[in-house]
Amino acid sequence: MCGIAGIIGDYKESQLDEMLSSQHHRGPDATAKYFDTGFAALGHNRLAIIDLSAKSNQPFIDDSGRYVLVFNGEIYNYIEIKEALQDQYDFKTESDTEVLLAAFIIYGKSCLEKLNGMFAFSIWDNQEKKLFAARDRFGVKPFYYSLFHNTFYFSSEIKALHAAGITKKPSEKVWASYFAYGSYGNPKETFWSDIVELPGGHFLEYDGKNLFLKKWYYFEEEVAKQPKNITFEQAKEQYVGLLKDSIKLRFRADVPVGFNISGGLDSSVLLALVNLQENDKNQKSVIGNLQSAINAYTFYTNNSDYDELPWVEKMIAKTNNPLVKVLLQADEIPTLIRKMQWQQDEPFGGIPTLAYAKIFEHARKDKVLVLLDGQGMDEQWAGYDYYTQNNEATIQGVQDSPYKTKMLSDTFFAKAEKPLYPKPFKDEVLNKQYRDLFYTKIPRALRFNDRISMAFSTELREPFLDYRLVEFAFSLPLDFKIKEGISKFILREIASEYLADNLVFAPKRPLQTPQREWLATDLKEWVAQCFAELENSVYSNWFDKDSLENELKSYFEGNIQSSFHLWQCISLYEIAINNKFAQAKTNN
Repeated sequence: MCGIAGIIGDYKESQLDEMLSSQHHRGPDATAKYFDTGFAALGHNRLAIIDLSAKSNQPFIDDSGRYVLVFNGEIYNYIEIKEALQDQYDFKTESDTEVLLAAFIIYGKSCLEKLNGMFAFSIWDNQEKKLFAARDRFGVKPFYYSLFHNTFYFSSEIKALHAAGITKKPSEKVWASYFAYGSYGNPKETFWSDIVELPGGHFLEYDGKNLFLKKWYYFEEEVAKQPKNITFEQAKEQYVGLLKDSIKLRFRADVPVGFNISGGLDSSVLLALVNLQENDKNQKSVIGNLQSAINAYTFYTNNSDYDELPWVEKMIAKTNNPLVKVLLQADEIPTLIRKMQWQQDEPFGGIPTLAYAKIFEHARKDKVLVLLDGQGMDEQWAGYDYYTQNNEATIQGVQDSPYKTKMLSDTFFAKAEKPLYPKPFKDEVLNKQYRDLFYTKIPRALRFNDRISMAFSTELREPFLDYRLVEFAFSLPLDFKIKEGISKFILREIASEYLADNLVFAPKRPLQTPQREWLATDLKEWVAQCFAELENSVYSNWFDKDSLENELKSYFEGNIQSSFHLWQCISLYEIAINNKFAQAKTNN
């Protein structure tokens, strides 16, 4: 888990220095650079997780001196790949970094299909003067780039590209679509002009003149390869086996590992299987540094209408894991959002994301540098209520539209594009799951969570997003997923073998913090200030002033069914206007 940066073409060393400085939080353990004079500059910020020695620092160069790798992420199955390559490559380290480079040298681009992990990496070929870069199947790790004034720039975070000199100008089309439809852009787009994202499951090549992009992961084809006519019991057995292996792989680390827990079913299953992993002493030879007591982390707000702490404590009572409870209070929000919005570079999910960020801050203080969480279960097991409803909703538990287009000026609204998502499957539920996996839910959550974990120099791993699990679960019949109105049915059947019924059949709670209430009461003065400054900013022409004021007044008077439109305005204010914090951080 690290930060990568590079410039191919006309560069100044000071540009690379600024890029690495801006994302130093991603890798505080070592910073290094590589130059192919006149052609390329590569940089790396290292957070040491596997093979902590300096010999595994990056940029990593092969013995021939031809290939140079900068890599962000983890290759979880690096031990198995290394064993397969022992006779073809002379390994000098115990790192997954060297395994990745060796796999590329021996297998070429097809190495991507052999990798089980989260990754964004670039390899510079200083013989051919050509860059190869790739991103993991679901886009867990970020890769941003810009072809600016005939020079190619790439980095792990948008702010690094701005630090290199890419003009900081909002993309009005993406912003308008965000306000009008809740869209965060298509897989290539960002909220900033001249900066794009390499989509998950894609690679690119750049030779100084031509930029070539290609998709390498074809999810639909992999789903079609899954076993057919499988029984419910066979499916359950196969899924449990894959899940146990996924968790085992994600415990490979040379630093302490913990996990995040909520009161939901997904966290309950993770808790149960993590402790099975811990108790299996035979696994230590392949897990590595498996500590005797695995910390569990959860957040709460002291609001019984939202807090899942009672459910969490019931689960922990069965396993006796050390539980670290992290409190979020309303008066922390203005300061936290300023810091997190600078980290995010783009709008993020609201106060629950801030609460989640505090977990990583606490874990870092505890020297727990790797955390697991339960992201990805709802999308593979059709766990959201809207999957079986005849609508285009992407938000759980919302009745009225959270998007208030009347707030927008006519000229700004005209720039919005309603997102249209591909429907590669005959079944409508599968198409909604596909949309959430590759276009809405998962890409957003992964981006939010990457930034908040890296803000505190910690690594987040997602065992439920192992591609083998997602492909298999996705392929199963709908009545394995939803039965007699019960969602994630097969997962509940699996959980019932480890957990009490009152945990297995706990209802899904779509709201995790009192964001709606806090914005209307505790934070009312701050919210009003954000809106007032927005109205007097250069972005005021994006809005219809009277409608904007009426929406805020209506909210303060009690119409708080949804707070998303308020959060949208606050995000714009913090990103584009209230930039004193960003300037201070950039100048440090």
